[in-house]
Amino acid sequence: MSRPLANMAFAVEDQGGEIASFTTDNEGRFRVSLAPGHYKASLKRRTSSLGRYGPFEVEVAAGQMTKIQWECDSSMR
Repeated sequence: MSRPLANMAFAVEDQGGEIASFTTDNEGRFRVSLAPGHYKASLKRRTSSLGRYGPFEVEVAAGQMTKIQWECDSSMR
């Protein structure tokens, strides 16, 4: 069964470390403004080693919105 990852905080990092963060809404959506470049996003404050919540990589291009969809696996079956 698939469902949105709602109200979860993620950190965004470049090569120098964390540069931004965002929290998903009730439908698992988010929006964050970033300069062009290569980034990784991962769940903040993980309390369990179960599941896969990143890091997810994304390339942001100048002058356009980058739409992404990640699949997270909670490892719950």
